[in-house]
Amino acid sequence: MRLTKTIAAAAVAATVGGTAIAGGFAPAVIEQPVVIVEPIAQRSSWGIILPIAAVALLIALAGSN
Repeated sequence: MRLTKTIAAAAVAATVGGTAIAGGFAPAVIEQPVVIVEPIAQRSSWGIILPIAAVALLIALAGSN
């Protein structure tokens, strides 16, 4: 009976003691979020000029026959 009371008291003390210092004593440090700004990509006019030139070439080949 005496051992049961000792184990129960130790379990209660460990539970209460663990929750009492669970957060620690240091103040909470809130870090600022890191913002990464990606540079704007340079646009190329080749994306539209090349298909137009290919279509013009095909039309020229079709019209030459």
